[in-house]
Formats: sequence, C-alpha cells, structure tokens
Amino acid sequence: MELNFNGKRVLVRVDFNVPLDDNFAVTDDTRLRAAIPTIEHILKDGGAVILMSHLGRPGKQLKEDGSIDRDRFTLKHVVEPLAQLLGRPVQFVEDTIGAEVEQAVADLKGGDVLLLENTRFYAEEKNGDQGFAKQLADLADVYVNDAFGSAHRAHASTTTVATFFAPEAKSFGFLMEKEVTNAQRVLNHPEEPLVAIVGGAKVSDKILLLEKLLESVNALIIGGAMAYTFVKAQGGSVGKSLVEEEKLDLARELLAKAAAAGVELFLPADSIAANEFSADAEHQSVASHEIPEGWMGLDIGPEAIAKFSEIIATAKTILWNGPMGVFEMDAFANGTKGVAMAVASATKAGAFSLVGGGDSVAAINMLELGSSVSHVSTGGGAMLEFLEGKELPGIAAIQG
Repeated sequence: MELNFNGKRVLVRVDFNVPLDDNFAVTDDTRLRAAIPTIEHILKDGGAVILMSHLGRPGKQLKEDGSIDRDRFTLKHVVEPLAQLLGRPVQFVEDTIGAEVEQAVADLKGGDVLLLENTRFYAEEKNGDQGFAKQLADLADVYVNDAFGSAHRAHASTTTVATFFAPEAKSFGFLMEKEVTNAQRVLNHPEEPLVAIVGGAKVSDKILLLEKLLESVNALIIGGAMAYTFVKAQGGSVGKSLVEEEKLDLARELLAKAAAAGVELFLPADSIAANEFSADAEHQSVASHEIPEGWMGLDIGPEAIAKFSEIIATAKTILWNGPMGVFEMDAFANGTKGVAMAVASATKAGAFSLVGGGDSVAAINMLELGSSVSHVSTGGGAMLEFLEGKELPGIAAIQG
C-alpha cells in the first residue's frame, strides 16, 4: 500500500461482518482489529477515512412486514468498539449514499473517520450496480479494498466501485495484502513437506479444494463428518454417521487420484461415536470402519489424533481448513483441539501454518491459539475459493 493519502478522502472497504449477541454487542472483534493497521496508516499519512462494509444478510432476514430490520443490521453497533480500538472518535451516518452522506464527507478533515451504513441495505450492492458504485466512488479520491472476507463477491462496494478509480488511485489494504501473500505461499511455493488438513461436514463443499490440493500436497489428512463418506466408499460400516451417498464414487475417485499422485491420504483410524447428536449423548471410541448401527461418528478418536499429530509434526508448510468434529460440544472437541495443538507445535518448530475457513478459525480462536500459528485468515468462503484456484473479483478489480 504505497499510495500517498495526504489530504485525500479515502474510501476503504472493510469487513465488519462481526457476530453480535441479543443485545447487539460485538462478541468477536477479530475483523475490527484486523482493519486497524490500514486505517491507522491512512490517518497517519494525513488522509480522511470513509469506511464501508456489510453486516449480515438483511435482505434474507426481513421483519414480519417484509421490511429490512435496520435495528438489527445497522453498522452503528460497531461504532463504539471501533472507536475504542482506534483511540479516536468514529463518525457515523445512517445511510450509504445520498445527500446526508455527501455532506458528512464534505465536512471531513485529515485524521477523521466516518463509517457509512450497511451497504446491503441497498439491493444494488449485491447486484454490483454501476450507479450505486459510482455514487460511492464519487465520495473519495482513493479506493482501498481491505475486505478479504468479501473478495469472492462481485458486489458494488468490493468490485464495481474499483472500476471508477485509476490504477494509481486504488490499492489493497494491509490485511488484503497479507491474506493474498500467505495464501499464495501455500499454493505456489510451499516449503515441503506440505500437509493439508481438511475437515467439515460435506465432501461436496470441499471437492474443488481437495482436487486442487492433490496437485501439490505431500500428505492430506481428512477428518470431520466428511471422512465417513470416504470410509464408507472403502467398504467400512459407519452406522448413521453423516454420509453423502451420492458422493461415494467421487470419494473413490479422489482416493485413486491421491494414490496415483503419490499423495499420502489419511483418514481417522478411530472415532468418537455417539448414540445421538447431543452434547450429553452416550459416546464411545470405536474403529471408524466399524461404527455400530444406530451410532454416529462425531469426532476423531485418540488413535487418529496421535497419528494426525505425528504427520503434522513432519510438515514445513501446513494448511488447515475445517474442524475434526463437532467441536462446539465438549465431548466431541478433543480431535479439533488435538489438531490445533499439533499445528501450533509444528509452527513453533519452524513450519508455516495457515488456518482458513470459518469453523477452523473459530476453533483456533476458541482455544486461544491464534497467535501460535503463522496466519489465521479472516475470509472463510473467500479463502476457500482462493485456495481452489479461483479468481476472486475483489482482487482482480484492484490488480486489473
């Protein structure tokens, strides 16, 4: 981010899509904190910052009368926590475009911070509307995109708006630069051995990622509920574990591709199986290919944790996307916890580790190990698509 911001009005797309409790208090300020370095740099350079972001899905969670629930989805909820992080006042305007916004921007001086209302209060945002984007662009001299979490969306504030700025008047923020650099490090020039750990519920959600990884990894660890589709594809008995029956052939194809590519693919040898999907369900440790009828695998077992940890310890580069079990329930959190500790330990020993994907990020943060890995991505879907090799519209709009 080598632009000169002195005396400039700078439109910054951030990702303030943060979780709120029932009283609309921010429960996790990770994304707010992630934007601070870019905002502070612009302010220190003498610029005035105009922040824009979305929050939630107001168009899909309407009030009973069919109108947008502005009280629930207003970005006013983040003003105070953001001001505390910045150590300075944050102005707020209750609209995203229009006369009120234009007047607020006209009154800005260098060092001021203004937050616009939720971009998704306008349907034009998700449509990538040219007119809406032009009104946003007219507010500023320079555009900075620091919202990696929204980079896979071709929305007005993430992509279309950039077309109204010359190449020398638009840039990535520090967070975007960091996200792209770290993802490219794993994708394009990883130090080997490269070990990928992929979890989550469904194979169908990770097909493209798995196929892409088979081109570059030395070892691939598969955990979470998706592992049972592979176990069943090999002829194992998985009880009533979550299985995508229509993906069994695909699982066999992926296993064959791994073998042909010389990639070691590891499935959990054992599982923690429960008799129902419940935090206080009866549970037992069983072989993953011998889960009894009526029981379901909800976590990897101790043998799998030990084996996966052993593999992770050999890595020089680690990618982790997706939990090993239902980590939100204490009884089924040991697998994810064990993998997290193994990744942290390998990182301490010199490996580069990238954790991406909403659930694995939530797990690493819950275990307070975020500072013990090399990089925790702020973009769930965006990081997944980037690792799959897709071009992200928000990145392409800056790079040209």
